[in-house]
Amino acid sequence: MFTGEYHHTLDGKGRVIVPSRLREGLGDSFVITRGLDHCLFAYPNSEWVRLEQKLKQLPFTKRDSRAFMRLFFSGAMEVEADKQGRILIPQNLREYAGIEKEVMFIGVSNRVEIWSETAWKEYFDEADENYEELAEKLVDFDL
Repeated sequence: MFTGEYHHTLDGKGRVIVPSRLREGLGDSFVITRGLDHCLFAYPNSEWVRLEQKLKQLPFTKRDSRAFMRLFFSGAMEVEADKQGRILIPQNLREYAGIEKEVMFIGVSNRVEIWSETAWKEYFDEADENYEELAEKLVDFDL
């Protein structure tokens, strides 16, 4: 399970150090792709295979299914951490997420999200205002 929030900086070649706590769960090689809310999703290979099997069940005859699968899978890249724990985030994915220099890694249960620091702060501030309301609507047990 992935948890936590980690700040790192992209180097001039588009590489960033994956936080060691997250790297332990992701492994040396994992998949990143376009996420939702203009962030990137990172999955360990085992979780990626499970997700791929689920998405294969979507009806390809439905336009929305085809569009989602095209965008989701066309953006997917397997990345490998180097000896320093850095990965190269491909240019197209950096552009999609608006990542220029400052990067936020967010642990979200079965995946890691990769955000531009600016986008994460904006998203967090907006969602934080509704945190209690979201919990009331979505969580049906005591925390």
